[in-house]
Amino acid sequence: MTADTPLISLEGISKAFGAVRANQDISLAFRAGRIKSLLGENGAGKSTLMSILAGRLQPDQGHILVDGQHQVFRSTQDAIGAGIGMVYQHFMLVEAMTVTENIFLGYPGPLVIDPSRMENQVAELAAQVSLNIDPRARVADLSMGEKQRVEILKLLFRQNRILIFDEPTAVLTPQESEQLFEALRQLAAQGKAIVFISHKLDEVMALSDEIAVLHKGAVVADMDADQIHSKAELAQLMVGREVILQVERDHLEARQRVLNIAGLGDDALKDIDLELRQGEILGLVGVAGNGQKPLVETICGLKRPGRGTVRLMGQDWGSFFQRRRWDGNLAYIPEDRQGLATCRNLSLTDNLLLTTRRGFTVGPWLRHRQAEAKMEELAAQFNINPPNPSLAARQLSGGNLQKMVIAREFFRRPRLIVAEQPTQGLDIAATEEVWRLLLKARDRAGILLVTGDLAEALALSDRLAVMFDGRIVDTFAAEDSEKIGRIGLMMAGSSP
Repeated sequence: MTADTPLISLEGISKAFGAVRANQDISLAFRAGRIKSLLGENGAGKSTLMSILAGRLQPDQGHILVDGQHQVFRSTQDAIGAGIGMVYQHFMLVEAMTVTENIFLGYPGPLVIDPSRMENQVAELAAQVSLNIDPRARVADLSMGEKQRVEILKLLFRQNRILIFDEPTAVLTPQESEQLFEALRQLAAQGKAIVFISHKLDEVMALSDEIAVLHKGAVVADMDADQIHSKAELAQLMVGREVILQVERDHLEARQRVLNIAGLGDDALKDIDLELRQGEILGLVGVAGNGQKPLVETICGLKRPGRGTVRLMGQDWGSFFQRRRWDGNLAYIPEDRQGLATCRNLSLTDNLLLTTRRGFTVGPWLRHRQAEAKMEELAAQFNINPPNPSLAARQLSGGNLQKMVIAREFFRRPRLIVAEQPTQGLDIAATEEVWRLLLKARDRAGILLVTGDLAEALALSDRLAVMFDGRIVDTFAAEDSEKIGRIGLMMAGSSP
């Protein structure tokens, strides 16, 4: 192997799932000390390609070379043995285990283990890369952002040579993302090859040494990052047209109150006061794990309120959830699209029916064909690919699955929408579509937008609420430039 030999190369990789050609004759090289970003629309084949590289899938055609030598990865263990590690977009964690147990799971070690020593190792590693987390915490109790940190620490702990990050900042705040980027730069400087998959073009421009773009399963660009001069160029390569992630947010008059929370408190929440009216978007921002999850669970009926009152559409919490209709009511778009939002092994039609079944029943009879026709219509309207209502949810890319969930919930014509990380994992064109849909939905609904993306919150929100340590630090108008300038400090617990 020479100094110019890539750590790993893909040559002529092709993969099909039935009639769907996910990858078509792909050749790419990943070199030591370089960060290579992989871009493409939802369904362009990025996740399939990386699953092949990580040993989860085998190609129909083509070869993988490691240090210039042909290798066949028949399992993830083969890929790990070759020095490849991956943080997946959908977490691969054991919920019942602690952070430390997940990080050490499958890692060879002595026959007699010392739990305290293991926890100390995890704490030291987390401190080194500024991804602080409690090593003793149970994964099931963590927020999505905290779970992401565990996945990253698992990969760093194994000291792999080729590190693949699939949408690693999707649930991180800007500060956390910067900490991650610094860690990635350090790892590249140590001679590791980094593969970075993201739909956030700012991140790609700031971090990359090289950029490759997939479109409809094929490589349409593979170049040094300094050959790209703007986000508009990248967007053009990705979707074949000019895309500017910018929407017009017209002011609407706030009308009747659809959510009113007063003095809400429990083990995780502290005297929450919040109200939301039809015609407005209230952006709820904060570092993951500061109470957003229990607040959303309470509003959406997954958790009973402790102290205080919660009123939805003029009804108290108990009465609302006893008698709520399937439509014209509350819609919830969870951030966990593969766990809470959908059933992976059910068809898209059956996933549509999870929250809309009463709209397709006559007496005891379910009109499944009518539901299938509606799912086909929604797939066309929301650009869900492949647009086959008989496909299982697990056969869709993460972004297309997210669009399916949004399509289902918007079909219910809700008056109150709780949208939790609604554009997580979506490409720039799909994000633009969702932003426009949310703004249009204000005509009928009040929207609680829970997001870790400050740019998204500022672009869409009429008002902003900042959470820290289970309490609302402040609520203010989106036009309040002085307070917007202090959001970062408020997210860290500083007073308004």
